[in-house]
Amino acid sequence: MVVTMFIDDSTYKRDGKTYRRVLLRNSYRVNGVVHHKTISNLSDCSDKEIAAIKLALKHKEDLKILGNIKDDIQTAQGLSVGAVLTLQQLSKRIGLTTALGNSREAKLALWLIFATVIAQGSRLSAVRLAQQHAACDILGLDAFNEDDLYHAMDWSAKNQSRIEQSLFNAHYTTKVPFFYLYDVTSSYFEGTENELADYGYNRDGKKGKKQIVIGLMTDVEGWPIAVEVFTGNTSDMLTVPAQIKKVAERFGVKKVAFVGDKGMIKSTQIEELGEQGFHYITSITKPQIVAMIDKGQMQLDLFDEKLTEICIDDIRYVLRKNPVRTEEIKKSRNSKLANLNKFTEKQNLYLHEHPKAKLENALKKIKDKSAALRISGWVEAEAKEGSIVLKINENNLAEEALLDGCYVLKTDIAKKDITSEQVHKRYKGLAKVETAFRTMKTTLLEMRAIYVRKSDRTKAHVFTVMLAYMLAHKLKEYWRDVELTTEEAIAELTSICALKVKIKDQEIQQTIPKPRQRGLELLRKAEIILPDALPCKNITVVTRKKLVSERK
Repeated sequence: MVVTMFIDDSTYKRDGKTYRRVLLRNSYRVNGVVHHKTISNLSDCSDKEIAAIKLALKHKEDLKILGNIKDDIQTAQGLSVGAVLTLQQLSKRIGLTTALGNSREAKLALWLIFATVIAQGSRLSAVRLAQQHAACDILGLDAFNEDDLYHAMDWSAKNQSRIEQSLFNAHYTTKVPFFYLYDVTSSYFEGTENELADYGYNRDGKKGKKQIVIGLMTDVEGWPIAVEVFTGNTSDMLTVPAQIKKVAERFGVKKVAFVGDKGMIKSTQIEELGEQGFHYITSITKPQIVAMIDKGQMQLDLFDEKLTEICIDDIRYVLRKNPVRTEEIKKSRNSKLANLNKFTEKQNLYLHEHPKAKLENALKKIKDKSAALRISGWVEAEAKEGSIVLKINENNLAEEALLDGCYVLKTDIAKKDITSEQVHKRYKGLAKVETAFRTMKTTLLEMRAIYVRKSDRTKAHVFTVMLAYMLAHKLKEYWRDVELTTEEAIAELTSICALKVKIKDQEIQQTIPKPRQRGLELLRKAEIILPDALPCKNITVVTRKKLVSERK
């Protein structure tokens, strides 16, 4: 009977706490069945003592190798492990690893998600990032280059529906949500060759740039559920039917209330929601408010800081006047007027210093400026004695300011099912979708630049960013009371590098040193446990594109 001695080193959880168990055991076979016998419990030994025993058992056939170990052992800095291990454990926790699967394409797609959280950039930069982080050792990958990552994007685009469905089931294990927050944004391109890019209403303020339109659906907590990419000239309300179909068919939800702004949910969308038996919460436009006041359906004195509700034909209208917003609008209006006054002074000065200058040209410039500032309805510019003066139309100003800070929410959900306060709270929750867009586009994840042209790869890129936002969303929850931004916290974890240990030029393992105190705090709050060591696969990741040759 052959007996093999080994160290059984494992961790387990009990009552929410994590424990480590280290046993010295023998392994042997009896009639083909493997048996284990515990010789000693080493759990009280120090990490150094356990590592020494492991090293001795590894070289028990040739113990002389340990005789001069001080001279033969070599250490060197290894790859970064802290950020990747954190994201890996977090991905398993939220069901992302299971949703993607265990194929090579799934692992590469997972690395693209991690790379988006750690450093953003193109597929080429994601390969270079894998040269700095232990992506292959931790995710079980072999060598890859940017072409492999593009193929992974193709795979991701084809499997998006399945992955979203799996994540939905993993997140909502007991009860599916009733409210779904939905909003759209756009992302512009510097280039012109993307298959989905087109000219449309540009929310980034980049005139003359093509763009794509992105629709994001979340729950009331801002947790992302699904994302979809549309051509750049798609209007907001035309994106809604796809979301209705997604919730009804893909997720199989029967009771639904869509929450969207006034540009998203209009009469046509309300009809489509009704056909599915779905409900809605939205807002109405200022002209619609004025029309209802003119018809006597709504009175100005109903607008107050406290919520007021009226009901017309089973449709509920929740009214409010926000005093803070009222003051903001007033300040903005005064600021615009001051800007126009300053511009008018410059024009008058120019007229006085240049006798040949034409008064009508200066007047046109001032009127154009007033129109651009959107105050021409109550500011009048007129020529008088060789100069231009501004005159305030008090009646028009009072009429325009009448509804400052006033807004009306609209819903078909019965009062017995939701109060006015809850209607208001759910609509205000759209700010969480806006937060998601900011994180995905301009802060941590930086969706731009997109660096792809094909339709499916554009969709895969946006989907990858949404999945990365899931991880960022969880990390933000864990680190809410840490005096670091998420970017700074990720950078801190990135500084945790493995230590390569070699004996007589033979690389045997990558040990992970104890992180700095700040890193330990981040790991503890995120409930991440770093292993003592990682296997050394010695996989070299290289890019197909070579920088040096590109520079020549």
